[in-house]
Amino acid sequence: MLPELGHFALILALLLAALQAFFGLAGPALGRDRWLAAVVPATAGQAVMVAAAFGCLIASFVRFDFSVVYVAQNSNSALPLVYRIAAVWGAHEGSLLLWIVLLACWTIAVAFGISRLPPRFAARVLGVLGLVSFGFLLFTLATSNPFLRLDPAAADGRDLNPLLQDPALAMHPPLLYTGYVGFAVAFAFAVAAMLEGRLDQTWARWTRPWTLAAWAFLTVGIALGSWWAYYELGWGGYWFWDPVENASFMPWLVGTALVHSLAVTDKRGLFKSWTLLLAIIAFSLSLLGTFLVRSGVLVSVHSFAADPARGVFILAFLVIMIGGALSLYAWRAPLLRSAAGFEFASRESFLLFNNILLVIAAATVFGGTLAPLISDTLGLGTLSVGPQYFNPTFLLPMLPLIALAAIGVHSNWKRGRIRERSRPVIVTGLISLAVSLAVVFGYYAGRPGLAPVSIALGIWLVLSSLVDPIDRLRRRLSLPRAVLGMTLAHVAVGVFVVSVTAVESYTVERDVALARGETVQVGGFDFRFDGVDALHGPNYDGVHGVVQVARNGRSIATLQPEKRRYFVQQSVMTEAAIRSQAGRDLFVALGEDLGAGRWSLRIQVRPLINYIWLAALLMALGGLLAASDRRYRTARATAAEPIGAGQGSIA
Repeated sequence: MLPELGHFALILALLLAALQAFFGLAGPALGRDRWLAAVVPATAGQAVMVAAAFGCLIASFVRFDFSVVYVAQNSNSALPLVYRIAAVWGAHEGSLLLWIVLLACWTIAVAFGISRLPPRFAARVLGVLGLVSFGFLLFTLATSNPFLRLDPAAADGRDLNPLLQDPALAMHPPLLYTGYVGFAVAFAFAVAAMLEGRLDQTWARWTRPWTLAAWAFLTVGIALGSWWAYYELGWGGYWFWDPVENASFMPWLVGTALVHSLAVTDKRGLFKSWTLLLAIIAFSLSLLGTFLVRSGVLVSVHSFAADPARGVFILAFLVIMIGGALSLYAWRAPLLRSAAGFEFASRESFLLFNNILLVIAAATVFGGTLAPLISDTLGLGTLSVGPQYFNPTFLLPMLPLIALAAIGVHSNWKRGRIRERSRPVIVTGLISLAVSLAVVFGYYAGRPGLAPVSIALGIWLVLSSLVDPIDRLRRRLSLPRAVLGMTLAHVAVGVFVVSVTAVESYTVERDVALARGETVQVGGFDFRFDGVDALHGPNYDGVHGVVQVARNGRSIATLQPEKRRYFVQQSVMTEAAIRSQAGRDLFVALGEDLGAGRWSLRIQVRPLINYIWLAALLMALGGLLAASDRRYRTARATAAEPIGAGQGSIA
């Protein structure tokens, strides 16, 4: 009866989400304060029902209940326990339920976290989140029920997609969705503020920690997916501008702009209408990503489903939610005015340029991602958009963005006084340029291109970000978590720029065909192929190669790239062998059996590639540190400023 109980729990959750939305939105609008008291119980009840449904689905997978269609399609009796649990979100229906579970978790956290806010505003926030939950629960029950029965039950399951039978990808969807769903909180705060008709700096302070936390989780989720693609897909890359990769990257870019815009609204009461719009766009792009992954309109190795009916439902939901929010914005935004001003070289200006460039970058990704769909819809033929488009167009706004960030961290609020801080700007810039030239022409011996510029900008951002914290420590001043988190995130961005530049400029790669005992030299390393041996796993078999790696006659590593054949789906998967050293990765992927004992191999020497994911983790850690700043936890409800009123003070 577990599937039936799970289905019933989802129905109850749908009803409770409807009550949460109704009481949360209608109560403040009609002045029914008694209705406000029902919002939190409805929120808690909905979370309990969603958790119960999710638990029933997990139990069905663990117990091999092949009478459930979704279990039979995505599990197998030979599947290890950890992947049976991961299979819960391994396809469309379960991943959608995971989305709903995480939204319920965010909503419960918000319900406890906003207890100090004005009751009507808090109710509106929870009401908007209830409306989002209602939409996804209705979508699940109408088109994507994970508890449908199979009669008679299958003797065994079809197995989980072999691509997903990997620890990194088991954790990738929960982390990515936590970030996706987290932007619903920023969206709810924005809509509640517009419904309330009041917006002030305190509103931004309430919103910032939730947005920072969502951004941090999305950062980790994207990085984990990139790392999986690097070692699992066999091509050795970390980013291919795949449509679904882009679907997660676009809200990240806009979310980054939102984080910085909220800082200005919090500190100075400026950019209020722009901040509201960014909150709406960030969540819109999260919903768009859901549409792209689940509608089948774009082909991707990461996509879950290809059901147009589901795509139409999500598209309709997106139009209703975002169309309503934008209509509300069009009504309220013209009334948002601020009397506060700032100089051209102030921190506000640099953050404004930051926002503009981030939105331009997101627009280039958006255009390139949807161009094939638009071309096909208009009958213009098949259009392929890949790295040849994305790399140069994305680089154009990114290079000035890094330069402006390296200068902007030295500026002050309102009055930039950048001339007074010219010495650290110039000194850090000259040091960065010198180090970059030494690295490019010394260590890597030429082939510069844009490498000296990119590496110099990355180092410049690292050094510039450290100036203020070091000065604070030298003067024995406190270092708030918000400052520490900002510093760590900016340092991580600089490290990311340097590592990506090194990988793109100085990777050495060869595709070779070797017989047992043959050696090839790649990037100063000798790779000797010692043949293949049989491989046996719990639900697969195959072969693994043996590759001895040496340098200057000294043995460094033994790499064993694998070629797996999964029993049920008869899928052949490549498992690359990677040896990480300080400053580089040695990468070997086993290709095809060419006969006569010869095998094709892909061999790469990739410098600094691990620092890409280290930088992403540091960015996320910086975001979480900033979100945990005591100033946000102690923010209390104050008399909010009516929309249209000005602000002239500096926070």
